[in-house]
Amino acid sequence: MPGPARTIPQPTALTVHQTSRQLEIAFDDGAEFRIPFELMRVYSPSAEVQGHGPGQEVLQTGKRGVGIDALEAVGHYAVQPRFSDGHETGIFTWEYLYKLGAEEAALWQRYEERLAAAGASRDDLMPLKSGSACGSHH
Repeated sequence: MPGPARTIPQPTALTVHQTSRQLEIAFDDGAEFRIPFELMRVYSPSAEVQGHGPGQEVLQTGKRGVGIDALEAVGHYAVQPRFSDGHETGIFTWEYLYKLGAEEAALWQRYEERLAAAGASRDDLMPLKSGSACGSHH
């Protein structure tokens, strides 16, 4: 028997701060977050970043200064940012943005650990892939 439906907090305010490069978002449960654009970009829910299954994540580097050029609503459940590096395929649901805000410290730590393991830094530029935008589709 399924338990009670989990209510996903809904945003009450959303502000793009270009100078500090943060997305400020307030939710109806009282939570408020300022999510760095870099964190959003390196944890984009797109297949290009997440891969097509566990363990296929693509480490993102050189995103410290990334901006958001546009933010489009996707129905009543998400937003789709267009990042200044051209990435625009990630659809960020309210639930995912809440997770990014609530787990920011742990996500940063995991990202720093992955960079260190790869011998990379937040400022390294990623080599451009030739061919399609998603390396697994040819």
